[in-house]
Amino acid sequence: MGKALAAEFLGTFWLVLGGAGSAVLAAGVPDVGIGYAGVSLAFGLTVLTGAYALGAISGGHFNPAVTVGLFAGGRFPASNILPYIVAQVVGAIAAAFVLYIIASGKAGFDASASGFASNGFGEHSPGGYSIGAAIVAEFVLTAFFLIVIFGATDARAPAGFAPIAIGLALTLIHLISIPVTNTSVNPARSTGVALFQGGWAIAQLWLFWVVPLLGGAAGGLIYKYLLSSNDQR
Repeated sequence: MGKALAAEFLGTFWLVLGGAGSAVLAAGVPDVGIGYAGVSLAFGLTVLTGAYALGAISGGHFNPAVTVGLFAGGRFPASNILPYIVAQVVGAIAAAFVLYIIASGKAGFDASASGFASNGFGEHSPGGYSIGAAIVAEFVLTAFFLIVIFGATDARAPAGFAPIAIGLALTLIHLISIPVTNTSVNPARSTGVALFQGGWAIAQLWLFWVVPLLGGAAGGLIYKYLLSSNDQR
C-alpha cells in the first residue's frame, strides 16, 4: 500500500504539473503559445506517461473520480478509497506549489488575478458558461472517461494499449470542455490550483468535487451492468 500511495502521489503531481503547468506557463504566450489544444494534449500526455510509468504499482488512478468510479464498477476495494484520495490531493497540492514557485519567477505574476488554471463556472468559466452547463459537462465527460478506462483495461481489450486510449480520452475531454469549466473531471486537480488562486476558485470548488465523483460512479456502474462480460461483474 505504501508504494501504491507513493505512485498515486507522484502520478497526480505529474498530471497537475504537466497539465495545469502548461495552462499557466505556456498557453498564453504571444505568437508561440500552445493554446487550448496544447493544454488538452498536455493533460492527455501526463496521464499516458504516468500510467505507463506508475500504473503497474497503483493502477494509475491519479484522480478521486477514477478511484470512486473503479469502486462503483467493482474493480477497487472500499477500504482503499480514502488513502488513495488523500495521496492524490496531496500530490496535486504539491504540484500546484511547485508551479506557483515557477510562475512567481516572472515579474507581475498574480495567481489570484490570473486564475491559476482553476476550474469555474458563470463569470469564471473561460467561455462564460452557466452552472447548469458546467454540471452537465463535468458529469457526462467524467462518466465517459470511466467508461473508456473500464473498456481499455477490460480483459477482452488488446493488452498494453490502455494508457494510450485513456490519455487520448482525456485529451478529447479537454478539447470539449476547456471553454466550459477549464476542465476538471478530477477533484484533486481542481483542489491543488484552487488553493493558490485563493478566492472564487475555492468558493466554486464544491462543484468540481461533487459532480465528477457522481459522474465517475455513474460511468463505473454503466460499464459494470451494461458492458462488462458476466464473469467480470
